[in-house]
Amino acid sequence: MARLRAYLLSDPLIILCTILFGTISLLVSFFDKTGDTQIRVARWWSRMLLAVSGIRVTVEGLEHIRPNGSYVLASNHASYMDTPVVMGNIPLQFRFLAKRGLFDIPFIGTHLKQAGHIPVPREDPRASVKAMQTAAETIQQRRISMLVFPEGGRSEDGVLRAFKEGGAYIAIRAGVPLVPIVLIGTHRILPMHSGVVRSGPVTLRVLPPISTEGMTLKDRGKLTEQVHGVIASELGMGEALASETA
Repeated sequence: MARLRAYLLSDPLIILCTILFGTISLLVSFFDKTGDTQIRVARWWSRMLLAVSGIRVTVEGLEHIRPNGSYVLASNHASYMDTPVVMGNIPLQFRFLAKRGLFDIPFIGTHLKQAGHIPVPREDPRASVKAMQTAAETIQQRRISMLVFPEGGRSEDGVLRAFKEGGAYIAIRAGVPLVPIVLIGTHRILPMHSGVVRSGPVTLRVLPPISTEGMTLKDRGKLTEQVHGVIASELGMGEALASETA
């Protein structure tokens, strides 16, 4: 938590953008209880954050998803900048699961609550399952999408870690495709334990959706392994290319 606060305070433009768009998000929440408008505000906040930080995002594979479709998006997680990168560049109405502590941060926490994002108490397995059930029900009832980071937290060194089964659980229970998302370069611009955002290029790659039709919750382990495998493969190729061109 202290690291995130340090990151937000490391650049006056970042904190000003967060206050401005956080205030706008709070105001519009009085008129739109669905959270949809707050997500649009968050998308503009994300784009502004990336712009003032000098982060150039190349987006690939958007043709694999429908703007009005419902999916579970599963992405690798190596930086606090991952969420702004995805939020600013994926044209879907989606919510995400986030650790409960983020909901206590001024402005950010208020936006998360009002927009309908789902807190996950990692220290309580029973409550975590309830959060996943809530996420699946939200997808079914609202016909929106859900973003998850299956590693359960940021990677210390940028190397992909083992996946938890939550994303597969939600996708199968909601009956929607699971879409692997690959983020390349975010660890370099804001690594773990750093409060300084570095400018630079980032690639966001959307891979073809994996259907969950006919699957049961017993298949969540196999689906999790499949998603981990395709993301690991793309990351390996992407990092190798980045090393060659560096």
